[in-house]
Amino acid sequence: MQYINQWIKREREEMRLLLRSIPATVVTLFVVSVICMNLLANKTLLQLPWIALDGGILISWLSFMCMDIITKHFGPKASNRISLLACGINLLTCLIFFVAGIIPSNAGDYTAFNGIFGGTWFILLGSTVAFIASAIINNTLNWMIGKGFKKNPDGKLAYAMRTYVSTFIGQFLDNFIFSIIVFVIFAPVFWDGFYWTPLQCAMCALTGAVAELIMEIIFSPIGYRMTKRWQKEQVGQAYLEYLNRENR
Repeated sequence: MQYINQWIKREREEMRLLLRSIPATVVTLFVVSVICMNLLANKTLLQLPWIALDGGILISWLSFMCMDIITKHFGPKASNRISLLACGINLLTCLIFFVAGIIPSNAGDYTAFNGIFGGTWFILLGSTVAFIASAIINNTLNWMIGKGFKKNPDGKLAYAMRTYVSTFIGQFLDNFIFSIIVFVIFAPVFWDGFYWTPLQCAMCALTGAVAELIMEIIFSPIGYRMTKRWQKEQVGQAYLEYLNRENR
C-alpha cells in the first residue's frame, strides 16, 4: 500500500511538472482537436460500396501532429499522458453537452442541437478506445524510429521519418478501430440497419491514413521548427531534468 501511495504521489508530481513545461498553445490545440474529432465523427461525409469517410478526418491530423511534437521533445510517456488528459477533457465535455441536451427548453426547437451535441454513446466509446490505442502506438513508434537515427537524431530526415511512419500507422489504426466499433458493431443495431462493411472500414482507414499523411507532410515543417525552437530555448528543461534523475 505504501508503494502504491508513493507511486501515485510521484505520478501526480510528474504530471504537474509536465503541464507546466509544455507550451499551452500546443496542449490547447491538441485538446480542442480531440473534442472536434468526436463531434465531427457523427457525420458520414462519403459512403460508396468500397469506401466511407466520417467528418473526423478533417481535424484528426492536428491531434497526431501535436502528439509528434510532444513525443519528439518530451518523450512518448509525456505524449501518452497528454493524450489521456485530452480524452478525459473530451469525456467531461461530452457529459456537459449531454446534460445540456436533456434539459427541457420552451424557447425553441433544439432537436438538431440535442442530436449533435447530446452525442451518441457508442460513438464516444469508439472514438475513445480508438484514440487511446492509436495514440500509444503512434507515440511509441515515433520514439523508436527516432532512436534508430544515431548520427543525426535531431535532423530533418529523422523528424520526417518518425512522424510520417508513425502518423500513417497510427491514423490507420485509429480510423479502423473506430469504424469497426461504431459502424460494424453498434450502428446496425441503433441506427435502423445503417452500417459500414468491413471493406468500407478498411478503405476508410487506409484513405484516412493517406490523407492524414499528406497533411503531416504539409505541416511537418512547422512541427520541426517548433521542436528546434523548443530545444534551443530549453523549453520544459525542469521536466527533462526530472526524467533524467528518475531514470538513473
